[in-house]
Amino acid sequence: MTQKIRLKKSEEGGLGDQAYAALKTALLAGRYAPGEKLVLRTVAEALDISLTPVRDAINRLIAEKILDRGGIGQGGGATVPLIDASQFNQLMIVRASLEPLATSVAAGIASTKALDDIEQHLQDMKNSVEKNRLDQYLDAHHRFHFSIYKAAQMPIILEMIESAWLRCGPTLTLALPEYIPSLKRYPFHLTALKALRKKNPEQAAAAIRADIESARTDIVAMLVTDAAVR
Repeated sequence: MTQKIRLKKSEEGGLGDQAYAALKTALLAGRYAPGEKLVLRTVAEALDISLTPVRDAINRLIAEKILDRGGIGQGGGATVPLIDASQFNQLMIVRASLEPLATSVAAGIASTKALDDIEQHLQDMKNSVEKNRLDQYLDAHHRFHFSIYKAAQMPIILEMIESAWLRCGPTLTLALPEYIPSLKRYPFHLTALKALRKKNPEQAAAAIRADIESARTDIVAMLVTDAAVR
């Protein structure tokens, strides 16, 4: 656990805000598994800060329904929700609606610098697989997608996409053992990048939608099977 998150020092906001941002980044990147418990003291040690800002950050995430409330006292904290197939399916439907839209807009206005960054994140994803570095892959995957959506310059849409990712990100990791070795969805990412370079909004949006739908199909099937076994 202590290696899963780190506090990114910033002059913006207090320690509570920084802890909140660090936890959101970890959740968005799928660094926590469904059902995993976030213990206040352990998170505080990982971030090298006191319990109070960590408690404030976790309470914010609980209020936003990103985390479930855990135990009480200093050893308490929160738990990453276990979502079922129906809940996951709904979240992915939201993603499949919003993310292609943002990608389509980005295709028309993304700067050369933004496109270069997106390409670098895609290369980082490939490199992390070759080095068998799951943590680096998760970070690069998150950056690849959100660099596209940020390039659309639609902060309200971006906020809605982030909310869906925060709720389904941990569950997305269920497909990683099967997906990462073969880079199963890499062709969708590559097609999206090429379409962005060509300023082809329809093709770029279609590639991102196909990526999301592929993950939705695989993971919903896993959740249904797991539920049947239990």
